[in-house]
Amino acid sequence: MLSWLKTHPFAVEAFFEYSLVLTFAVPRGELQAMLPAPLVPDTFDEEWGFLAVALVQTRHLRPRGFPAWLGQDFFLIGYRAFVRYPSPTGKRLRGLYILRSETDHQRMTTLGNLMTHYRYHTVDIRQEQRAGQLHIESTQADFHVTLAPPAPVVPLPAQSPFATWAAARRFAGPLPFTFSADAAAGRILIVEGVREHWEPQPVAVASYHVGFLQGLGFSQLVLANAFSLRDVPYYWKKGRTEQWRR
Repeated sequence: MLSWLKTHPFAVEAFFEYSLVLTFAVPRGELQAMLPAPLVPDTFDEEWGFLAVALVQTRHLRPRGFPAWLGQDFFLIGYRAFVRYPSPTGKRLRGLYILRSETDHQRMTTLGNLMTHYRYHTVDIRQEQRAGQLHIESTQADFHVTLAPPAPVVPLPAQSPFATWAAARRFAGPLPFTFSADAAAGRILIVEGVREHWEPQPVAVASYHVGFLQGLGFSQLVLANAFSLRDVPYYWKKGRTEQWRR
């Protein structure tokens, strides 16, 4: 019964009031070593793989078709890897693999771990404006980020592997699919996300610390881009399972 619930047995919808995504470049081979088969890193210049930290204020999360007042509001910090799935039919689907999820509500942790493989934890999360700069932090998650004040021209992070924001946009997220893999059984769970009016805007990061990613032990962890957006309806389709190895 529990294994069935973890297959995303029904569609879910929510409203993204605010989303901020920081993407980090890491060595491709080091990222591959931590991914379950058959997933492989989605790369840039055949050298870099990418991890993202997504911070999302959601409203009215609920089974799709239910009235909004039955939904739940919560804040999410999600740690993801950009990956590709080489399917048995020859397709190479592009998506995300969830490393860890954090939220400010115990109820979301309980339900999230019951119905997904996204590894939810409940942590403290604080948001505030400081002198016109957005600041988000969590003591328990060992995390903080402060955005620079808005400006007409936003520079890419100093060590970003991307030369332009157009190139960086490809690794801004979210991607069409999220994958959970059972390498021992040769099965993969695919959840497709559907969004409207997705127009992320580049933002400059004044300071940050991401304890979870730094604790993974990569030899390089380089801030590659940061994007934000507001007011986006979003939903996830019912999960589907594929047998990629027999």
